[in-house]
Amino acid sequence: MGFLLLQLGFAIFALRMLRPEIALPGSEPRPQTTYLSVPYSDFLASINKDQVKKVEVDGVHIMFRLRPEVEARALEQALSQRGTDAVVDNAGVSKRFVFTTTRPVDIKTPYEKMVENMVEFGSPDKRSGGMLNSALVALIYVVLIAVVLQRLPISFSQHSAGQLRNRKNSNSSGAKVSESTDIVTFADVAGVDEAKEELEEIVFLRNPERYIRLGARPPRGVLLVGLPGTGKTLLAKAVAGEAEVPFISCSASEFVELYVGMGAARVRDLFARAKKESPSIIFIDEIDAVAKSRDGRYRIVSNDEREQTLNQLLTEMDGFDTNSAVIVLGATNRADVLDPALRRPGRFDRVVMVEAPDRFGRESILKVHVNRRELPLSKDVDLADIAAMTTGFTGADLANLVNEAALLAGRLNKEIVEKIDFIRAVERSIAGIEKKHAKLKGNEKAVVARHEVGHALVGTAVANLLPGQPRVEKLSILPRSGGALGFTYTPPTTEDRYLLFVDELRGRLVTLLGGRAAEEIVLGGRVSTGALDDIRRATDMAYKAVAEYGLNQRIGPISVATLSNGGLDDSGGSPWGRDQGHLVDLVQREVKVLLQSALEVALSVIRANPVVLEGLGAYLEENEKVEGEELQEWLKSVVAPKELTSFIRGQQEQVLQLELEAGS
Repeated sequence: MGFLLLQLGFAIFALRMLRPEIALPGSEPRPQTTYLSVPYSDFLASINKDQVKKVEVDGVHIMFRLRPEVEARALEQALSQRGTDAVVDNAGVSKRFVFTTTRPVDIKTPYEKMVENMVEFGSPDKRSGGMLNSALVALIYVVLIAVVLQRLPISFSQHSAGQLRNRKNSNSSGAKVSESTDIVTFADVAGVDEAKEELEEIVFLRNPERYIRLGARPPRGVLLVGLPGTGKTLLAKAVAGEAEVPFISCSASEFVELYVGMGAARVRDLFARAKKESPSIIFIDEIDAVAKSRDGRYRIVSNDEREQTLNQLLTEMDGFDTNSAVIVLGATNRADVLDPALRRPGRFDRVVMVEAPDRFGRESILKVHVNRRELPLSKDVDLADIAAMTTGFTGADLANLVNEAALLAGRLNKEIVEKIDFIRAVERSIAGIEKKHAKLKGNEKAVVARHEVGHALVGTAVANLLPGQPRVEKLSILPRSGGALGFTYTPPTTEDRYLLFVDELRGRLVTLLGGRAAEEIVLGGRVSTGALDDIRRATDMAYKAVAEYGLNQRIGPISVATLSNGGLDDSGGSPWGRDQGHLVDLVQREVKVLLQSALEVALSVIRANPVVLEGLGAYLEENEKVEGEELQEWLKSVVAPKELTSFIRGQQEQVLQLELEAGS
């Protein structure tokens, strides 16, 4: 910015030198003037007729202006004699007209006549309006800009790449004190114990001799990899709160500038600053913004600025001294797009995976947020139960869940937060907010009620065959934000699951298509678009079962994506070009067979339980919500037909496949 302001000052200086007639702030404004050259005889005639108002004599050169009452007529006459359109156009926009002439050397200037006619005359003032004055005015602007730049408490160097958070003792006056008063420590981080253990070694930089005397060195770089909301930035803040060394944090997007070379300069300045304050820690958030792979797979066009910034980052991370005790923390949720040169040991020696917490971790995170907010909880609130309901939630999701529960309790003017508030907060996170004024009516309400009962009915039949499967706990036909017209809530299992068996996958497919099956039975084949999300999720699950999980007997244990790419490193993708169409057709056929089989089985389950479908459907249509023991009382009479048992074991699909092959 300082360089641009100096350029602006020099531009004003040059403009003033070349075009002195242009007025600048602080200088006397000059009206636009049109000069008309006339014979000297016309000047003498005007003097004799007392038509001249003012005369300026500069040797033999004379400039004069006429009196206003005769100026218009003389101007018209002079222009008609010249016959120049450009002059006429110029005169039309001029504010002042000056006539010029040249006096013959052997003729004297008629000063006596000018005195007699009281004409104002003199010589032009060389002190104003000249080139020297223009240069002085422009020079004043340049000096003022330079003084302002020197006086401003803003540094236009690249020191703004990060904020210095100093945790050193009071005798360390060279570092800037952090303005943040909310200090985060490892006690505020829960649910990621493995990642926290990996990072706890870094805080021992205040005593690096314990590593050096054993021949070891602290890691030069630690890369935090995880999904959004898992706590990567929070872990970095905890390192800043625990370490008694300068902590420099910045975002990788701060290195990206319009001008090539600015990002690299900022990287150099950042590492020079860190080495000066050594031992120190650098934290670069969203490092994939400047560290994408240079092989072109993750970029459409080349970007010289990003490449230079990445090259400088690679040089700095592998260039400082082994004993300089500078550690780089990087955070990203796209580790697959990072340049391999950045991920290698020697730059990022350690990769810490920050994953979604398990049940125990979720409970610990809930305790941290409840204690920090000092939430008054009811006696019926068991955070272990809330943790069991929130499988798949990240740390950020759980923090938002606690806040939503408190908001819901405050909205009802409660003194404490109850369990029902947490349950409603979970439902809001999963399905959205219940709409207050949008209500289903008539035929739509009846169809949606049977649709949700179909999910519950088929899900219960599957749970009767597969022990350990969760059961439906709530049905609702109140529209929610996001487009959902109904809601079937099945809580996750009490324990975290990491594997999905093939019979459970088939059971989920049938449950997803239970709503469409109920519509076909109730409406006699006249189905609606209400199963859009169910079909989308079922198709995704069936495709992964066939093409990724290797659960299809016909295709076998093959990863179709890896096979199509010619391997994991894309090195042999071209030989498969001609066979791609056949492979895609085969996968699509198997996915269709699996989904069609699941729909047929769901229809069989619905037909086997007509009383539950109609009775519970009518009750839900009337009350709009059914849950708890009341719902279980309706579902206890659900029976599972033999078609469901055969499909879960993989037999029904084979029968349908044989029928399709015979028909074709």
